[in-house]
Amino acid sequence: MEKLKLHSPDLTQTNINNLAQLFPSCFVEATGEDGIVRRSIDFDQLRQELSGNIVEGPKERYQLSWPGKREALLTANAPIAKTLRPCRKGSLNFDTTQNIFIEGDNLDALKLLQETYLNKVKMIYIDPPYNTGKDFIYEDDFTEDSASYFQRSMQKDEEGNRLIANTESNGRFHSDWLSMLYPRLKLARNLLRQDGVIFISIGNAEVANLRKICDEIFGEENFVECISWNKRIPKNDKGVGNIHDFILLYVKDCSIPHEFLMTKDGLSDIDDVIAKARKSGASISEAEEEIRKLYKKQGYDRGITLYNSFDSKYRLWGKINMSWPNANTYGPRYEVLHPSTGKPVRIPDRGWRWKEDTFAEAAKRIEGKYSSIEKLEDGSFLCGRVWFAPDENLQPSSVTYLDEVHTFLLRSILSFKSDGGIEVEELFDGKNVFSYPKPTTLLKTLLAAVGLKEQDIVLDFFAGSCTTAHAVMALNSEDGLKRRFIMCQLPEICDVSSEAFKAGYKNIAEISKERIRRAGKKVKLEHVGSPRIDSLDVGFRAFKIDGSNMKDVFYTPDAVSQDLLSEQINNIHEDRTSEDLLFQVLLDWGVDLALPISQESIADKVVFFVDGNALAACFEEGVSEEFVKLLAKREPLRVVFRDAGFASDSVKINVEQIFKLMSPATDIKTI
Repeated sequence: MEKLKLHSPDLTQTNINNLAQLFPSCFVEATGEDGIVRRSIDFDQLRQELSGNIVEGPKERYQLSWPGKREALLTANAPIAKTLRPCRKGSLNFDTTQNIFIEGDNLDALKLLQETYLNKVKMIYIDPPYNTGKDFIYEDDFTEDSASYFQRSMQKDEEGNRLIANTESNGRFHSDWLSMLYPRLKLARNLLRQDGVIFISIGNAEVANLRKICDEIFGEENFVECISWNKRIPKNDKGVGNIHDFILLYVKDCSIPHEFLMTKDGLSDIDDVIAKARKSGASISEAEEEIRKLYKKQGYDRGITLYNSFDSKYRLWGKINMSWPNANTYGPRYEVLHPSTGKPVRIPDRGWRWKEDTFAEAAKRIEGKYSSIEKLEDGSFLCGRVWFAPDENLQPSSVTYLDEVHTFLLRSILSFKSDGGIEVEELFDGKNVFSYPKPTTLLKTLLAAVGLKEQDIVLDFFAGSCTTAHAVMALNSEDGLKRRFIMCQLPEICDVSSEAFKAGYKNIAEISKERIRRAGKKVKLEHVGSPRIDSLDVGFRAFKIDGSNMKDVFYTPDAVSQDLLSEQINNIHEDRTSEDLLFQVLLDWGVDLALPISQESIADKVVFFVDGNALAACFEEGVSEEFVKLLAKREPLRVVFRDAGFASDSVKINVEQIFKLMSPATDIKTI
């Protein structure tokens, strides 16, 4: 039986295998310095294959480089021997939720998620350190080769000590920040679906460098926009009142059509403004000015130029030219009579935008006559959805009403009234437990712009106070859809003098999880009576990153001596539970960590069943042929046993034959 590897994928080897498929003639077997024969690349042959395009030596080239970039790439590709251990006590609705919270280094988390969520994530949002000179960044462990990195990954460390201060006096100020972010973005890209998108918040200090590394990782052609959003409080930035930050937006594949839309949410007050204007007898211009102010408050000030006319009924509308828009082609030409003079109006030089029957339907023209003609204050005329000037010398325009427009294109400049800090204080009983959180209105706007659907996954691996999780739950409560989130946060130690520490929170991850709990309650209370609110998923499965469940001997069997053979029989750490083993198996096999899990007793053995029959796992000792036959009757898609769990060698040998006869489609492995 094949053994599970139980470590994150070796992305360097994956890249080599991909090259081998393209250039099989460039691969040879060569003996390394350690005397082991390995598959290797013949770079001379590869250069020959690419001789028309290859860049060699010190030739100038356009690229972003910094001290440590190669080591950062090694860091991204090197495998680790770690796992995710479930924490039921720190979770909420562990058995029913489809959301995930991971406590630990996000670089490790991204590596561990590579198999399970490869090409599965629809949207990523991250808010990494801005590198202002006062930030802490991850102190990644750069080593000479991937083998050394792998060995070090098995050593347990204190996650709270993974951060170091990155002050401007550091000679590698920008380089260290780039080396931190580069491998994480490379791994994150792998998780995005082909139609996936990523939003990255950033400030002035590193926006230029971030744009360059994102162009390299995601492709310059996949850049969409650099969004500016206004913060609540101006900051003195070199003598200028800086009131904005940036959000870089990239897609994974620009060949797939994307349209980012903002909803008209927040503009329902327009009806109240119009009602008040009618009651007070306000002029059209006064009502128009009030509505424009309302637009600007909601961040729609760049979109109201289309809706630039009021009529006597206080209707806000927009006019669109009806001439054919393309200078190189021509639309149909037909006669249109003016509703007042009865004379033909001027036909556009390139013809009409609409076909004649479409025009007639919009203008409510039946057998050459208009069924509805409304004269407006300025002497113009409105016939259905078509506006006519007072005389026939000007061509007509089509009309769109504001109350029929529910979405706008996402703006490159955003402004919000809400304050993230105040939101967190209100959730935590007035205590300031987290500095500079993003407002939920910002995240809800970005989430809605992507057009997330049922079961779409949102990932935030710099989760902070978990504004992203809060926004996902809020959005789900409004439309009844079940979008999912994966949050990851390092348990960064809270300063003993901080309000968070005094409130009982030892690290940031504790604040993150508590924010989800409190936000979930708040969202449910705010939407009592809404459809599907009772089934709203406000829970999360909590995991902690830890060293592998397997002892070192599992990964280095060649080093086992005769004295260690007895230890090899039990290759699992003594402090690990069956549930710990189960989730490491799920990671290794690429099975969703949020699937429902049940336990059953079969022949006095505890068996885990994941998502019904997707996977069956038994980690107990004394597995007999009788038990194997009972399990095979269930016909699971996958089954896993402990290598040392069989009652005898003969049982171990017969397992594959039993499943081959009773459940031939079952994939069998051991740990």
